[in-house]
Amino acid sequence: MPSTPTTHVSLAEPIHLPPPFALVRLRESGDAFAHACRIAPKSGAGTLVYVGRFDLAEFAVVLEPGEPLSTARRAFYAGMVALTDALRAYAPPNKTIAIDWPDAFRIDGGLVGGGRLGWPSSAREDEPPAWLVFGAMIRTVAMTDPGVGVRPLASALDEEGFGEAGAVQVTESFARHLMRAIDGWQVDGFDSVVRDYLSRVRRERPTVLRTDDRGDLLTRRIGTDTIERRELVSALAAPSWLDPKLGGPRP
Repeated sequence: MPSTPTTHVSLAEPIHLPPPFALVRLRESGDAFAHACRIAPKSGAGTLVYVGRFDLAEFAVVLEPGEPLSTARRAFYAGMVALTDALRAYAPPNKTIAIDWPDAFRIDGGLVGGGRLGWPSSAREDEPPAWLVFGAMIRTVAMTDPGVGVRPLASALDEEGFGEAGAVQVTESFARHLMRAIDGWQVDGFDSVVRDYLSRVRRERPTVLRTDDRGDLLTRRIGTDTIERRELVSALAAPSWLDPKLGGPRP
């Protein structure tokens, strides 16, 4: 691991991350994902950038894969598994936390945020990238009136009964579960990660889901032989859950 990068000190609630993570803390106006991509070449694996926002858990972590970019993107699935487990750790009983492939999180159907992946623009598909960045935003507090019909497809952790689980708790939990997901990948192979991921994907009808070596989703409807392919790299180009104008999850 590289030396710990400069941390932006604030009087906000402290964040406790397990080794080998190194914390970079930004002010509320910062952009965790963009900042992590900028500093990734020098900061190295395990650097976790956190933005101290009241209404969002926003963070991004630098990874250094040892395989070609075409297959290394599957690390995105490990990040999504870790974030699902982080949310489940604080979820009330009987709350359903599900993924809209590939990147959006829903709690009992309401959109709360999602994950995204970045890599160097100059990276070649057949060579290991210098870095990857997994970033995430989860809406912790609803900032609009939760009246009937105002945000029928959106939600926030406070509306779903997550109690005191805020941005710090979600970030700390994510770091712990990411270590566990990566350990499982190293010990049991990627199949163990993708099984966990696919078990959490929302399905509108009976289907069989699997992924190929590039992370593309292969869907076969039960009772047919037709397979639908959805490319991971294309899906990651524009996060489905992100509202660019708001700089956060879609309302």
